[in-house]
Amino acid sequence: MAPQDCNERLLEGDSNRAPLALSRRRFLSLMGGATALAASPYALAAAPRASGKRPNIVLIMNDDMGFSDLGCYGSEIQTPTLNALAAGGVRFTQFYNCARCCPTRASLLTGLYPHQAGVGHMVANRGVPAYQGYLNDRCVTIAEAIRAAGYHTAMSGKWHVGEQRPHWPLDRGFERYCGLISGASNYFKIDKGRTWARDNTPIADVGDTFYITDAITDSAVEQIGDLSKNAEPFFIYVAFTSPHWPLHALPEDIAKYKGKYDIGWDELRARRHKRMIEMGIVDARWPLTPRDPTARAWADAPNKEWNSMRMAVYAAQIDRMDQDIGRILAKIREVGAEENTLVMFLADNGGCAENQPGNDPKIMPGPKETFESYGLSWANASNTPFRRYKHWVHEGGISTPFIARWPGVIAPGTMTPQVGHLMDIMPTCLDVAGAEYPKTYNGRDVTPVEGKSLLPVFQGRTRAGHAAICWEHEGNRAVRQGKWKLVSRFPGGWELYDMEADRTEQTDLAASNPDKVKEMVSVYDQWAKRCGVVPWEVLNKAGEKKAGEKKAGAKKSGGKKTSQQQKASE
Repeated sequence: MAPQDCNERLLEGDSNRAPLALSRRRFLSLMGGATALAASPYALAAAPRASGKRPNIVLIMNDDMGFSDLGCYGSEIQTPTLNALAAGGVRFTQFYNCARCCPTRASLLTGLYPHQAGVGHMVANRGVPAYQGYLNDRCVTIAEAIRAAGYHTAMSGKWHVGEQRPHWPLDRGFERYCGLISGASNYFKIDKGRTWARDNTPIADVGDTFYITDAITDSAVEQIGDLSKNAEPFFIYVAFTSPHWPLHALPEDIAKYKGKYDIGWDELRARRHKRMIEMGIVDARWPLTPRDPTARAWADAPNKEWNSMRMAVYAAQIDRMDQDIGRILAKIREVGAEENTLVMFLADNGGCAENQPGNDPKIMPGPKETFESYGLSWANASNTPFRRYKHWVHEGGISTPFIARWPGVIAPGTMTPQVGHLMDIMPTCLDVAGAEYPKTYNGRDVTPVEGKSLLPVFQGRTRAGHAAICWEHEGNRAVRQGKWKLVSRFPGGWELYDMEADRTEQTDLAASNPDKVKEMVSVYDQWAKRCGVVPWEVLNKAGEKKAGEKKAGAKKSGGKKTSQQQKASE
């Protein structure tokens, strides 16, 4: 079966209806009939590893991608590499991140809640331990813990959990590094105020042929080639910036999608939702959420050519990333490591509704000179069928695809509804590596790990999950406890949803279940106190006071910012 057959051509006209039906059947065949597999008591059973060798681990995360943006999760975007990865492994349908770049990366790397690791918000130091803006000395990274067990470690891509030394990747357990220390940047060059580095050396000139997704991949491929020469296994973390704004893609990738989104966001949401139900990703009982109230109907939207092109470029960014993941997996195969490598893929948060000042309907996105985003209406489509976006902790902000493949352990073409969170990845890596999570590190006590290993799920068993999972970001709060989810959009009150019957969060049950709300609020309050969460309005008041003091200090010093102050403000 050709890889492109994994992607249903949802955006084609009625003349293609017959091939569409065949493509669906062939896709579901490749996936092993995911819904039927999930229901079978034998389908998830995995054979024990015969080799006894510790596996290599490749962890791949991308940036600002919605729940429905991969072919194997219902998208029309061409992602044959990730589709094949899913066909060879397991897809999770209820896996969560932390709603935003920095908190997610902190939690992923440490197995803790982001506040416990010192990154409760972003990289600015807010003057409170849980919001210092870089990984603290009471946590360990996957790299630090697994390196102590004899693994080699490398990272390629976006770091974003410490802007200054000594808080860079090589300071936190990685032997090799190449990538973007900072947050988002132009894909064709590194923007002023951002840092691209190799190991501990900043690189000012990345050259005229630079494209960040390819550059991250080049580094990862090089690292795999080098580390595979060692007798010991390796752990490599690849963090793409794609498809985070700005909308920058290569012309040949954009050409695949030009005109494909003329159907608009309303029709795209409906088609994706239908496909997701057919694939077993979402329950048919869960209605598609209404179009975001601040979004126009596509029929009434102006600048349709520009709007269509924005989504086309976004799709092209994901397409290129998928191509490049193919290069990474090909390198693993080339060095003979495919059968003994655990590969995991996820996204750092949901689709992003942020607008950029460069958004201009007179300028088509894509080239180096532009700086645009795809906006709320397309983000609403990316997060099909859920509500809200990056920043918020309703399902649209925190739900991510999660794919894992490990030949001989994970049964191919399977799917699981078991709830997971990216803080589970740290203990999973240590579990499969036969390593221990340390109680102390470099003479300091380490905060006990919060995550739970996913290995039982990989092996086709039911694990004892979390008693509760909690979130807080910018005052947006949530608790997932069994089938229940308590959630609040700052500064609003609590809402309560039954995730089994209503994962799209349409029917608020808070008023009819006051005892359950009270119980879950208590769980949240205890968690927030334990993790050092500061109420958002209190944190902002402290930040305003600190900013005022800095402004006064700057006036006394002639109005010039120090380099540290400049970095903190970006």
